[in-house]
Amino acid sequence: MTTPLDTPLPALTATPAPGIPEVPGFRERIRRYGPALALYGALKLVGFGSFMYLLDSAGDFRRKHPRFGGGAHVWDVLGTWDGWWYQQIALHGYHPALVPVPGATGLITLQGNSAAFFPLYPALMRVAMEVTGLGPFGAGLLVSVVASFAAALGIFAVAEWFGGGRAGLAAAGLWAVWPGSGVEWAVYSDSLYVALAAWALYAVLTRRWLTAGVLAFAAGLNRPTAVALIAALALAALLALRRREDGVARPLTALLVAPLGLLGYLGWVGHRMGDYGGYFRLQSGAWGHEFDYGRQTLDVLTSVPVGHFSYLFALPFADVIGVGVVLLDLALLPLLFRLRPPAVLVVHTVLTLALVLGSQQYFANVSRYLLPAFPLFVPLAVALRRIRLPCLCLVLGLAALASGSYAGYALFELGVP
Repeated sequence: MTTPLDTPLPALTATPAPGIPEVPGFRERIRRYGPALALYGALKLVGFGSFMYLLDSAGDFRRKHPRFGGGAHVWDVLGTWDGWWYQQIALHGYHPALVPVPGATGLITLQGNSAAFFPLYPALMRVAMEVTGLGPFGAGLLVSVVASFAAALGIFAVAEWFGGGRAGLAAAGLWAVWPGSGVEWAVYSDSLYVALAAWALYAVLTRRWLTAGVLAFAAGLNRPTAVALIAALALAALLALRRREDGVARPLTALLVAPLGLLGYLGWVGHRMGDYGGYFRLQSGAWGHEFDYGRQTLDVLTSVPVGHFSYLFALPFADVIGVGVVLLDLALLPLLFRLRPPAVLVVHTVLTLALVLGSQQYFANVSRYLLPAFPLFVPLAVALRRIRLPCLCLVLGLAALASGSYAGYALFELGVP
């Protein structure tokens, strides 16, 4: 017996006609997306509650600086680390500068500066503050939570394109419990980026080129790893132009618009700093983040399995989880290829993996940096659609309960997110 979730939309199972596909009505949208929203929300509440309980029971946050994983209340932790920077930007804007640390000769030679954080998320925080009257912390959480549901729907839509509604439902559930998912409901930009990336990729799959270009433009204003999304869209647009599938104007416009957000912000920061490579100098000199062709990743992957933690930025417990995430993603990659996905998904996923694993950074963060590689959920989602819905909910529910530790506590309290 089939259910509404098992019935794919006609536009996704038949060869679509050129142009914009027909938009379903409101009732059809609720029928299609409602179960995914409900499952994602329920799983996140379980995981979030588990995370908050672990924070409160351990109590370590009470002894930490409010900027670095501490606060007066358990929920304050959600606005620390990068969240502190985003709140400062929402309140005070940007003042890009390369300021040397007096006498510094080691890895960190520059003072931290807000220009390292892209502007779309704090801009939306500011809008939320003006509209709702919330402070920067509450506004940041509001934007992240809303974006996390939008991301769940986008991931659902991509997985549904492959395997129908049940696969989409499983993929939305996996987004709620995946390693790194602790930042989805925090003052972080990850949920917003994944939402933009998921819907941009879906727009390419359904040949909505102008929508894809605008979403990729916005993603480029949110995170630098949008270069993977932009490259994927560019390849898909070039293939469409070569095949004359959708004319010339729409794919070409998407191709031209997509990189403008990323290039515009990097150019503005460089101009204000008087150094057009200033953003990258800041990341390297203030945070130790730079592309090292995978040297640090190899160091971690060869050290952690033998219990050695002498590499750069070592955070043992969180790094063990990070190694597991990397191995899981690499194992899922050939399973994704086996499904013969469109080139846009392959390029986006492979480049995201290459950018993250090829960079020097806090390895503990790899679980959240790899959240945009969500097409790797698809092989699992397609497999999980075979099990009955109660069993699926039970499996994902147990993962959600555990995620309070591996996806939340390990990241915020035992690592440096």
